Amino acid sequence: MSAGSTRDRFRQNGWPWLRSKLFHAYFLLQRPMTLGVRGLVYDRANNSVFLIRHTYVPGWQIPGGGVETGETVLEALEHEMLEEGNITFTAPPQLKSIHFNRQASRRDHVAFYLIEAFQQTSPKQPDHEIAESGFFPLDTLPKDTTPATLRRIAEALDGVPPSPDW
Repeated sequence: MSAGSTRDRFRQNGWPWLRSKLFHAYFLLQRPMTLGVRGLVYDRANNSVFLIRHTYVPGWQIPGGGVETGETVLEALEHEMLEEGNITFTAPPQLKSIHFNRQASRRDHVAFYLIEAFQQTSPKQPDHEIAESGFFPLDTLPKDTTPATLRRIAEALDGVPPSPDW
């Protein structure tokens, strides 16, 4: 059976389709949620991680951003890594955990990935969003690395159980 016919077998039409769309609209109004993505770029050879410092919030952080309508989580991760670090994947990243980000809002979740197979086409130059960026050895992270970033590093690289919260 072809992929198209399999997909068509489960496609809703008529009243079931309309009912599904109405339920989705209702749930969007009743339970809106935002989704973000962050990627810990880990250079195993140098035991270092890539961090950024935004122009609009304090501290060094793991790069990432929001998942836009019509975009997959991996597409969002890919464009955020390119935008914030000139970093492209050479193999698929590994989903490590999903967190509730209470600090951002009562409805925000973040998918957290570990990226070990990558290349950086050139160092990221500062712009209106990213003030600074770079690779930092794990034993000399910047002193104002955010607590959430330190937790994610420990979870991804040291085997600390993931927290449900960002």
